[in-house]
Amino acid sequence: MGFLNILEDRHLGQLEVPGTAFLDNSSGKDLAPEKDTALKYGTGKYADTVLVPQPSDDPNDPLNFSPAKKLTITSIVSFGTIIFSAVIAPMLAPGLVVIAEEFKRPLKDVSLATGYQSLVAGCSLPLVSACSRKWGKRPVMLISALFGFAGSISGALWTSFDGLIVSRIIQGGSIAAFESVGISMIGDIYFVHERGFYMALMQFLLGATSNFTAVVAGPITANLGWEYLFYMLIPFTGVETVLLFFFVPETQYNRGTGFAGDTEIITKDGGSIRSIETGSTLVPQKKTYWQQLAVFTGTYSDDNFFQLLMMPFAICINLPVLWSVIVSGGAVALVVVQSIILPQVFSAPPYLLSPTGVGYLSMGPFVGGLLSAVVMAAIGDPLVRWACRRNGGVYEPEYRLLSMVGGFLMPLGALLFGYLAQNGVSFWATASVHGVDVIGVICVATSTAAYGVDAYREMASEIFVLSAAFKAFVFYSFSYFVNDWTASAGVGQVFYVLSLITTIIILTTPVIFVWGKVYRSYWARANILGKLHLRTHAED
Repeated sequence: MGFLNILEDRHLGQLEVPGTAFLDNSSGKDLAPEKDTALKYGTGKYADTVLVPQPSDDPNDPLNFSPAKKLTITSIVSFGTIIFSAVIAPMLAPGLVVIAEEFKRPLKDVSLATGYQSLVAGCSLPLVSACSRKWGKRPVMLISALFGFAGSISGALWTSFDGLIVSRIIQGGSIAAFESVGISMIGDIYFVHERGFYMALMQFLLGATSNFTAVVAGPITANLGWEYLFYMLIPFTGVETVLLFFFVPETQYNRGTGFAGDTEIITKDGGSIRSIETGSTLVPQKKTYWQQLAVFTGTYSDDNFFQLLMMPFAICINLPVLWSVIVSGGAVALVVVQSIILPQVFSAPPYLLSPTGVGYLSMGPFVGGLLSAVVMAAIGDPLVRWACRRNGGVYEPEYRLLSMVGGFLMPLGALLFGYLAQNGVSFWATASVHGVDVIGVICVATSTAAYGVDAYREMASEIFVLSAAFKAFVFYSFSYFVNDWTASAGVGQVFYVLSLITTIIILTTPVIFVWGKVYRSYWARANILGKLHLRTHAED
């Protein structure tokens, strides 16, 4: 049994289970002297850390990009995530009541404008996944950015209710790539010991900055009108599209051909643990900057397009993956659902807040998300390295789930939010506990996302696609009934139910933590996707 009671597999060797890796050479394990140079290590304070995955000798391998280039890519994609995922979806939320009054429509109809947008995002996600697997991530992200740009122009110029619906639907085509492909790029360019910070960053952008959107959008809606939200989006979406084209090269990479040899890890008592693939083939020539600007760089999968479309659904057969999707997607959906009912609850008595006031309420969850992201970024990787050292230098992806403990703040915050809002307690208090539940959301989303990437790296893109689709469909479903439910049952009843559901979901974590390695071994040996004639990216 491994450290913290992770069950060892009886069928494969300790390090032969996919996802498990020898990560920390300071723990007492040495490499065979004659093969020591075959493995590649980190630098500086990570000099004892074995790089996982092992980079090839190809200068075009995204893992070999310079730190400056990686930071540039991450910054631009993060900016796109803010604009297309964290701003576009919730930007109308503070002014829903005002928009409903302007068009003389029920509040539910206006909420559905964003609901339809989420439906488009959810339905397009399998297509985004298949296209990124087949032709790479770069063309998918560029096309998605163009949808966001076009939808912003449409919303600024076409200001009828029908125009609003159409514009939101067009914008929906931009969300999918930045909620799924953008996150999976972290696994393309960073090593396991580096991913914790960037996973926390991306989850913060998705789960917390959407709340800051309301802080800005509320005053704009109140003072200028909702259509100016679209006007102000135009330059941001345009600049992001240009930055993507000139500074974000393709990060999809067929890694399977980059390894030829293997290296055996030898314990100090002379016992062999396992072999790690290393080595390289002939080194290709480095692409020039102008070559990297190519939108299409070839195909990355030999599977037919229909098979690739089926992959996000097929991976639901994998139980930990399905668990990860439900937990992370459901957690982020809680934040989005809160944004739907905020104007309904706080524009009415006893609060009677304007769109500006409703927008300012989102400062609480924004600050909570910021604090959570900072803490997760600070402790995520060190916590994993600590567990790794306690486990003899052996890394298990389940160690990413240790930070799920913070997830209990999610149901606690939801429970308190419902109670305080139901009883008309100060909006300062409701905003504060709203921030508490967002802290829990970020902990949950970051932990499960990092676990999915490390445990099932070959399915990372599909996992994020499925998580984003689940969140989108949850949002669309709630937009149909949550306003009526809140009006009839009261905001307290709504959030008591949500608190109970999220508590039950989090309590399932120990099952995945303890039996996760055994299941990873079973999944590798059973080859279920292979029997269905489906292949992951790692097998392309």
